[in-house]
Amino acid sequence: MNRQKFSSVKDSFLQRRYGVSLGRRYVLAAASVVLFSVLGCSQVDTKTSALAQSGLSQPEPSLQKKTVVPNTKVVDANNKFAFKLFSEVVKQESNAKNISVSPTSVAIALAMTYNGASGSTQKAMAKTLELQGIALPELNSAYAELNRLLQNPEENVQLTIANSLWVNKNISLRPDFLQRNRDFYQAKVSNLDFQDPNATNIINNWVKDNTKGKINNIVDTIEPNQALFLINAIYFKGQWSQKFDKSQTKPQTFYAASGQQKQHPMMSQTGEYRYYETPQFQAVSLPYGQTRKVSLYIFLPKQNSNLKAFYQNLNPKNWDKWLSEFSQRDGSITLPRFQSDYETSLNDTLKALGMGEAFTNKADFSGIGDKLAISQVKHKTVIEVNEEGTEASAATSVGIVATSLRQPQPPFQMVVNRPFFYAIRDNQSKNILFMGSVDDPV
Repeated sequence: MNRQKFSSVKDSFLQRRYGVSLGRRYVLAAASVVLFSVLGCSQVDTKTSALAQSGLSQPEPSLQKKTVVPNTKVVDANNKFAFKLFSEVVKQESNAKNISVSPTSVAIALAMTYNGASGSTQKAMAKTLELQGIALPELNSAYAELNRLLQNPEENVQLTIANSLWVNKNISLRPDFLQRNRDFYQAKVSNLDFQDPNATNIINNWVKDNTKGKINNIVDTIEPNQALFLINAIYFKGQWSQKFDKSQTKPQTFYAASGQQKQHPMMSQTGEYRYYETPQFQAVSLPYGQTRKVSLYIFLPKQNSNLKAFYQNLNPKNWDKWLSEFSQRDGSITLPRFQSDYETSLNDTLKALGMGEAFTNKADFSGIGDKLAISQVKHKTVIEVNEEGTEASAATSVGIVATSLRQPQPPFQMVVNRPFFYAIRDNQSKNILFMGSVDDPV
């Protein structure tokens, strides 16, 4: 059967089963890897979970159109979760110099595992992920469509997302849980001999391949009662719409929050940018590629302020307000070259956000298997910003154990020579892919 005919047959099957046409498969892009591990002491039966019977009803009409239209409820939920997550990470990592997370990566991973949550555990996860009022079929359909929208937008911008489930060959999991991850998240499902010493290399090589070598290791060891690893990988690489001239990059003083001063390579250019300024900060959008579909947003607190004060006002409502106020301005931008390798545990972060039950023996992941609970959530990111553009990747591991016209304005000058906040955003869907802060560029 040729590929086109196979795609048509699969699409027809999904239309009949779920009431949604996924069209051809898409792989998303950014830079992040998400890992879920499930450990169990006994085989899991294959009875259909309550979630599979929870009304896989017809999705909203917009999702059935051939034109890809993002589900604004899910994008809004993702962005609300993004700001909550980042705020809590900043609180937990008060001594960290540079922070970087991929909320999209974490959200996708948790959405995939949410397909197996029931009862109060499901409600707690919904609250944490801002999914109240969004039925599971709508959520899954929305992510399938978001994948289609976020796929590689153009030649100079790569954006890919890949998902996989690695199942202990001695364990049986709920088939409906596995099928939903195949159908809506395009997850690769593989049975693996977890007793094989090479098993960790097989999983890590998949991660390495899907992050272009940026994340080399996500699974260190496999416990004897390990049942499943669920991994999401995101990779992003974008060339600036207007590249920085390397000959204009010169060492300049960067003033860290600690008061220390250091000489650091600073890139400079002038041009017309989308720009916004308040008494508290300056902000600029630096787009990627010809279509400018994705941008890096830099928020620089004024010299009489700082990141701590900025964070007090950083929330979804203000974010939307600020972005609506951006306008075209002539100006100059001076930005440090920087790269960040960041790793943290998200256990305490997610507990603080309301998901505590999922880490206890009261957890209900009966949609995956019996007597399961989350044991650990780890997150890794790598990002590099230079004259050519930006390259970023991230990894999140989750272990589950048993149990209008404006008046012309003068050119602005923005010298990013002190701690700043940044975010990479898909401007079409408004989905935030990465966010972070730089206190001391390296």
